[in-house]
Amino acid sequence: MVTRRLFLSGLGLGAAGAAATAPAALAQTGRLPVVDVDLRGSIDASAHGVRPGADDRKSKAFSRLLREAAGKNMPVFLPPGDYTVSNVTLPDNTRLTGVAGATRILYGGDGHLFAADGAKRIELSNLVIDGANRWLDDTVQGLVAMSGIAEVVIENCEIKGAGKTALFLERCGGLITRNRISGAAEHALYAVESRDLSVCANHVFDCGDGGILVHRWQKGRDGTIVTGNRIARIGARSGGTGQYGNGINIFRADDVMISGNHISDCAFSAIRSNAGSNVQISGNTCLGSGETAIYSEFGFEGAVVNGNLIDGAANGILIVNFNEGGRLASVTGNVVRNLRLEGPYVHDGAGFGFGIAVEADTVVSGNTVENAPKWGLVLGWGPYMRGLVATGNLVRRSPVGCAVSVVEDAGSALVSGNIFEETPEAAIAGYRWNERATGDLAQEGSTFTHLTIERNRTG
Repeated sequence: MVTRRLFLSGLGLGAAGAAATAPAALAQTGRLPVVDVDLRGSIDASAHGVRPGADDRKSKAFSRLLREAAGKNMPVFLPPGDYTVSNVTLPDNTRLTGVAGATRILYGGDGHLFAADGAKRIELSNLVIDGANRWLDDTVQGLVAMSGIAEVVIENCEIKGAGKTALFLERCGGLITRNRISGAAEHALYAVESRDLSVCANHVFDCGDGGILVHRWQKGRDGTIVTGNRIARIGARSGGTGQYGNGINIFRADDVMISGNHISDCAFSAIRSNAGSNVQISGNTCLGSGETAIYSEFGFEGAVVNGNLIDGAANGILIVNFNEGGRLASVTGNVVRNLRLEGPYVHDGAGFGFGIAVEADTVVSGNTVENAPKWGLVLGWGPYMRGLVATGNLVRRSPVGCAVSVVEDAGSALVSGNIFEETPEAAIAGYRWNERATGDLAQEGSTFTHLTIERNRTG
């Protein structure tokens, strides 16, 4: 049997020795021997003067070691212990690894910790990277800052105590996986202008302004996948009305997939996509959001929001801002419950307390909304309504089951085959913005030519 450690070591025993012993063992036992080479294919940092307990004066030796190893296409192994360093530039082909939870890199506070620019590949694994909440120079945006890296791999690391953003990536691709990122003053991960980045199975918590951000300077294809992450307790230290305080935030980035994440206790949204076209938001659990749990807003075309569970928020799901070009979506199979009328700021529009709101070219089907204290479904806002279909939904325990715009110039809507239970003020009612303008259209029928209301059940 060939162990995984043998494979990872680069066959560190040497080809000659392995070739001499393997055939005999195979002939006698029918299998290869178990060999423990203990990372012999890597450079041991302690043999090059980089040892635990050294102070920040060892930063230059640390940098030299990384350059030497990269030049030889070899990984660097850091034994357990504390290594205090600052201002380390990671060369192309850096492969730095340690013992998970035991190899600790401490930021010395003298400008920045790790930075890299224009490399093909950088790998960090099995490290604790501790910023100790120390000052970072104005010229860097994160404790670990990388720019123009074709393939970044950061795996099984703990990154904590960043005085700004923990991990800042600009124009990078690669994989960020199985890391614990916490205590960042700003964001856990800020990825801008990415190229097919994957952010998977990380644990992000207790960050000041944001969890995982996928942004672009200009709107365009991004292709990032954000899946299987656990995100909790994200604040909005810098204030605002949604710029900060989101678990996952997409801005101008198209073709992004967000799936299977568990997101709780965010000051604003669990998932907020601003001007992100062709976004998929699927199978996420969103608990205790301070504002709207799931947002797709402003200049986007194409959003699929399906199979999400939302429990506790000011609003559930918003697909809005048709006035800014936000359109074309499918909202299906979501469960939205236990909403509230209060939000983190005074709202000058529709306010808070509704389950699912959509505006243009959108199908809303097969959703369950319960305990929305204002409206269960919201179709259109003033004249901003076009091509809406609401069918096969269940709305329970909401004063008004469905609020639909009856303002002049509002476009068409079909409300068919839904069930509205315990909606004491109306199952379906027409509104002029926030002002109710009709009786219960589920009972009385509609005289508005832009509305088709049929086969709904009330109880």
